[in-house]
Order: sequence, then C-alpha cells, then structure tokens
Amino acid sequence: ENSQQKTSALFFPDPFDTFIPPSTLNLSSFTKLMKKLQEIHPEASREKITRALLEVRTNNKGILSGLSINSIVKRTSLIL
Repeated sequence: ENSQQKTSALFFPDPFDTFIPPSTLNLSSFTKLMKKLQEIHPEASREKITRALLEVRTNNKGILSGLSINSIVKRTSLIL
C-alpha cells in the first residue's frame, strides 16, 4: 500500500522537497518545461530553473494549472 502512494505521487525535484499533486503538473509537462527553459537559459542550473518555477507557482496563487506552457516559460524566464 505504501509503495502505491509513492508511485501515484509526483515529486518536483527541487531543493525544498515540495510535493506537487499529480493533477497540478504531470511529468510530461514538467519535462517539456525543463527542456524549453534549459534551451532558452543554458547558463541556468536545473536547481535555479526549479526555484524560478516554484516562484511562478507562488506568484500564481500556488498553482500552475490553468497556465499554458508558453506562459509558464515566459514568466519563469523573467525571473531567471
């Protein structure tokens, strides 16, 4: 039962071990976001990009759902 809980949850790989419910941002979307942001900002580490994404989420009332990937990329880029 415990292993089912671990596999059904999506963990955002960030330094604060912030839990992201699966409905908020799926792995495919996260992968797309990271790929785009790493292409646009090759100088930024994965950790720095993740922190910027968390800031975007915080600035958007704690959620990313409802924002397009392009909108998230633009907002994250402004922070980076």
